[in-house]
Amino acid sequence: MPGTNNGTVYLIPSVIDDRAPATIPAYIADAVKACSVFFVENERTARRFLKSIWKEMVIDDYEWHIIHKAEQTVRSIFTAALKNNKTVGIISEAGCPGIADPGQILVAAAQSAGALVKPLVGPSSIILALMASGMNGQHFRFAGYLPIDNAARAKAVKAVENEAITKHCTQIFIETPYRNNQLLDTLLKTCNPLTSLCIAASLTSPEEYIKTRSIAEWKKDKPDLHKKPAIFILGEN
Repeated sequence: MPGTNNGTVYLIPSVIDDRAPATIPAYIADAVKACSVFFVENERTARRFLKSIWKEMVIDDYEWHIIHKAEQTVRSIFTAALKNNKTVGIISEAGCPGIADPGQILVAAAQSAGALVKPLVGPSSIILALMASGMNGQHFRFAGYLPIDNAARAKAVKAVENEAITKHCTQIFIETPYRNNQLLDTLLKTCNPLTSLCIAASLTSPEEYIKTRSIAEWKKDKPDLHKKPAIFILGEN
């Protein structure tokens, strides 16, 4: 695998659900073997994940750094590794690094340093949900987390719904799993009955749930999403 004088950075996707190891392509293990330093969101789960795809890996032979919010100290360590022409792996807690993930700041630092950045194929809950929603995949926007405050959240929901309809732009957003039901309640109370909503929960797991219905239809059959990782997608009817 090629390197540069400014280091190489592999963006290593991880499983969305521990019970779905087949979602990680076999070639990911080759990238892992090429790395000497790892920057991870959670060291314990990252180590467990890497051992699952490369059982012979000796964990203590590698440098490990926690990304946190990629504060200056972590960025400095990261940049120093690149200057020493090391091959670095960045691993998200779930899915693809840099997508709704703090690793994005380190990727920006790698680009600024002139490093070779190699994104690797793997599962992304955002993309999987959009693929399965049946909504506009030509023009879409990821809005991240909506506000926690009830009034602010309702206002934000109206704004994303309006953009979905007036700009023909599919709107994708997420919530902390223990607040999913509150967000769903706001969607059902706030949105037009004809607006389409896709709920994609527990993706890649045996309990995977993906359905697209109108707001009116969801009101008749509201799922319990408490503590289930979920993606919400709003679009035109």
